Amino acid sequence: MADESELRDQMIDAFEGADYPISSPMDLVPALPNGPGTKFESGDFSMTAMELNTKTSGGDFPYEDPETFVDDVIEDLKEQGEL
Repeated sequence: MADESELRDQMIDAFEGADYPISSPMDLVPALPNGPGTKFESGDFSMTAMELNTKTSGGDFPYEDPETFVDDVIEDLKEQGEL
């Protein structure tokens, strides 16, 4: 089982380097340590940033900070049954 808090911390660390506000997922790519291949892992959950983009609704852009963006991603993953 995935630790939601651990995933949230990993995502905030990866996305906080973006130039906020962001207006699309593409604005996040330069901040990612391994680009779209950056992995987020906890327990039995493992997904790259690219997979996150394809398996979630895409969010409600623009976002002013990484915390709000990550909150929406986590909520979307729950709704999709991924978490």
